[in-house]
This record gives sequence, C-alpha cells and structure tokens, in this order.
Amino acid sequence: MTDTVLEPGKLPSALLRRLLAPFPKNAPDLLLPPSVGEDAGVIDIGGGALVAATDPITLTGSEVGGHAVLINANDVAVLGVRPRWFLSVFLLPVGTTESEVEGVFESMRVALEALDIVLVGGHTEVTAAVTQPVVTGQMLGFQADGHFVKTGGVRVGDTILQVGAAPVEGAAVIASELGATLNVPEALLAEARGAIVIPGISVVEPALRAAALGASALHDPTEGGMSAGLHELAEASGVSLVVGVRAPLWYAPGIALCDAVGADPWGMLASGTLLAAFPPDRVDEAVNTLAAGGNDVARLGVAEVGEGVRFDDGRALPRYERDELSRILAEA
Repeated sequence: MTDTVLEPGKLPSALLRRLLAPFPKNAPDLLLPPSVGEDAGVIDIGGGALVAATDPITLTGSEVGGHAVLINANDVAVLGVRPRWFLSVFLLPVGTTESEVEGVFESMRVALEALDIVLVGGHTEVTAAVTQPVVTGQMLGFQADGHFVKTGGVRVGDTILQVGAAPVEGAAVIASELGATLNVPEALLAEARGAIVIPGISVVEPALRAAALGASALHDPTEGGMSAGLHELAEASGVSLVVGVRAPLWYAPGIALCDAVGADPWGMLASGTLLAAFPPDRVDEAVNTLAAGGNDVARLGVAEVGEGVRFDDGRALPRYERDELSRILAEA
C-alpha cells in the first residue's frame, strides 16, 4: 500500500477524525473534547469552564506577533467566552536580529492590550529548524457559569448569519507575500495589506455579542475559507446547510486579488468572518443588534435535515480541504 504524501495546509478532515478517534472523549472533566470543526476545548475546573485554544502562525514581518493573538482570541471567543490569558512560543530563523524580535513582541503587546488580554508565559528561541518565524499561541478563557457555544450546535431550521466579509486575511497575505508580482493597482495592494487592522480579522466582540443574543452555534472559518467553515459547521452539527448564491458578504480587495492569482474566494483564508447560527425566533433581533453594533451582517443560509452544504440553486459547495492560499503560495 502506497503511503499518501500530505499537501501543505490543514490535514484532511477524514484523516484528522481518524487520528483523534483513539483519544478519550468521556473524561469527566472534559466538557468539549477535540473534534473536527470545534475551535477550542473546554475543561471543567470545578468553579466554571476553562476554554483553551491553540493555533500557529507562519508569516513574515513583525505583525506575526499580533496576528497570533488575534487568531487565538477568535478561537476562544467563538465559544462565547472572553479570551483572557495568552502564552506564546516563538521559533525564529537564524539571522533574526534583536530589532526584529522587538518588533514582533511589540505587535503582540499592542494586540493583547487592545483586547485586554494578559501575557502569562511562553518560550522564544532562534533555531535552524525554521526558515521564517513560526508563532504558536495558546489562548485561555474562563466562564464562571460553565456555559459555552459549540460549532456543533446548529439545529434544523436555524438561520446561518455571516458577520464580516471574506476573505480579509487571505487578501492581506496575498498582498504582503505576492503583491510585488501582481499586475494590480498599488492602491488596492495598500488597502489589502492593511486589512488585518481595517476592516480587521478579530471576531471577538461580535462573537461574544452573538452568544449573548442566543446563538445556537458559532464558528470561525480560517483555513479552507468560507467553504471549509460551512462544511465543518454542517458536519459537526449533523445537518445540511443551504446557502444563498448571492448571499455572502465579499471583501472587494480580496475578490480582486483572488482573481489576480486564480483563486476561488470560497476557499481562501477567511479570518475576520464569523458564522453564527440562530433559531427562527432570534434571527431578526440578532441581525438588527449586530448591525447596530457596526457589523456587516448577511443571512447566509438555513439548516435542513441531511448532510453537506449546497447552494440554493442545487449545486454542491466544493469543500476546500487545502486552503487556496496554501496552493497559490506553493505554486508561486
């Protein structure tokens, strides 16, 4: 039997599900065990629920420190829990200078301060094992009443809202990593490079607001884009999702850059977008309240009996196991 060589990017969901299968799921203190589609784990610590998430960032430039904070904060917030404590592991390539490290730490500090999160520990080293910075963050949050929102909480009849356009993060990375090679206006590249800040990739506040409004499920689509996020939402919840062809909120510079590099925006890195499911009696209030809070909101689709994700014209939504950005960067 030939061993399969894995592509860069997230592991295929079927493989990840198989790898996780032997691990205990019924430990008495494990309220949310690791599973495909869930953004974080939840531990019962007696006085409430401890939420823990971890994600690596592999980008160039000093902004990698702040980026790690935002991505990990999102993963805790989409459980309806405010992120509070952060740990970081920085692996830096040989040749890194003191000023470069200072820039990375400063971007981390600024992001932590903006979200009122405390750095509690970590590890930093220069190593020949990497050729560009690799930052792994660990974010913790605490819920005294033990309540949290799962990705797998969508129920038949729920409406899926999209909060925030896509692909914001993908646009920023394309502009930063490939902008010099693209035949697009400099003004477009400049706007996309700043997309991490404006419109931004944090979904912390809208996620917490959505949880307070009674969301039945929340999810933070990242690698694999909106496509992977919707498929993970459907699979984790055991439902089928029907998505409006014209319903999504698209970030215009992201669409332009996807066109320039030959990528499908449905499969492009989508941090900055929140998927939120609401029961029928809570949808209108959620849309109005989230919009009043300055968020762009769209009624993306509905949950039905079945499995998978399809458009309302009957076509299946392709599932991007590998993010389009990973493919484009590998081919560049």
